[in-house]
Amino acid sequence: MGGGCYALRRGRRRAAFVVTDTTHLSLRRVFVFWLPLAFTWLMMATEGPFLAAVIARLAEPKYNLAAFGIAFSLALIVEAPIIMIMSAATALVRDRPSYLKMRTFTAVLNAAVTLAMAVLILPPVFHLVASGLIGLPPEVASRTHVATLILLPWPSAIGFRRFYQGVLIRHGLTRRVAYGTVVRLAAMAVTALLLFRHPHMEGCWVGAAALSAGVVLEAAVSRIMAHGTVRRLLNSTEILRGEPLTYRSITTFYYPLALTSLLTLGLHPVVTFFMGHSRASLESLAVMPVVASLVFIFRALGLAYQEVGIALMGDEFEGYATLRSFAALLGTAVVIGLALIAWTPLSTIWFERVSGLTPDLARFALTPTRVLTIIPGLTVLLSFQRGILVSLKDTGRITWATAIEVVMAVSTLALGVFVLDGVGVVVAAVALVVGRLGANAFLVPAVSRVPRGP
Repeated sequence: MGGGCYALRRGRRRAAFVVTDTTHLSLRRVFVFWLPLAFTWLMMATEGPFLAAVIARLAEPKYNLAAFGIAFSLALIVEAPIIMIMSAATALVRDRPSYLKMRTFTAVLNAAVTLAMAVLILPPVFHLVASGLIGLPPEVASRTHVATLILLPWPSAIGFRRFYQGVLIRHGLTRRVAYGTVVRLAAMAVTALLLFRHPHMEGCWVGAAALSAGVVLEAAVSRIMAHGTVRRLLNSTEILRGEPLTYRSITTFYYPLALTSLLTLGLHPVVTFFMGHSRASLESLAVMPVVASLVFIFRALGLAYQEVGIALMGDEFEGYATLRSFAALLGTAVVIGLALIAWTPLSTIWFERVSGLTPDLARFALTPTRVLTIIPGLTVLLSFQRGILVSLKDTGRITWATAIEVVMAVSTLALGVFVLDGVGVVVAAVALVVGRLGANAFLVPAVSRVPRGP
């Protein structure tokens, strides 16, 4: 079974299959495989600017933008342990036994993150986090609490849909992942526009409700679209070659990925904390969700590349050269794309007309956006590096890289805010770039020594 391709055996349609032939991998094939995933991430990237634009046009946008950004960051922290389940499913779901074990593993994780979210929204716990740790003003804290409560279904719905998306990607059905995201965005838009007209709805509540409605419906649709694949897996009696998957081996493989996500997403509230204690704190908290949403549009194209690398690298890394070439082209393109907005008059159009910021806030958002211009390219590189290491099942090294990223970012934040008295959002942008450069540099020696084909 060379080239990582598991074909249908003896012509039986119900046999286990994985459509990832990497023997004759071309740039065109990588592009065709990547495009639906990129479209998926790109569609998800539009939800941030869309919701920010809705919130900015409702009452007290400064408070509500800040509250929504913080509530979303807290929800991301809680969902962190489950977010990498798509990569795990892509790498590990090969046959009926592996599917059943991964499904059970995902269900347990979903229960755990839902419980964690429920504990977070308890008033004493939330007050400790919002007022004690982050130092939010009362006007923002009260709005953030309700928004976080509305986001209660978010983490487990994310885990559920990412598991089935991983199954679809493993079996070459990347277009269906994109279809699910279309449903998600449609549900979000309908929910946001309906609540927009409600006279007593805070903007951050509208944003949180739209997010929850969208991801819950997407999870349900992902399961429906994976039905045929799941049925074939369950009906197949064929066991593919390799070490049998056990709960112990899944845990050993997955916990570094979960820790990686926890460290990565845990950086968001840390950044919020430092901005809350910085010069121009309220303005920084208000524009950061808008800046981050713009940058995420271009980062998204790189984030989609991790699962591409996992699926197409091949058992003997025969896809390495082609995947590396595609990563170089993609990284260059996303940096140029963001630069065209950050360094031209298009920035005014984006921040004022599209995002709905006031001229003062739009000018305030310009410097951090320019600092972050290189981030999308570094994201492509990191996705490529992680795809290699997941294929090697060397997930621990990914965690170490993330730890280096967090330490370097937090150190830069502390220096910039408490020593240099910098503007919060600018310091945050510099810190994110410094951290990401550290992670990329750490992984260069590891990925440069991998096999390059048969």
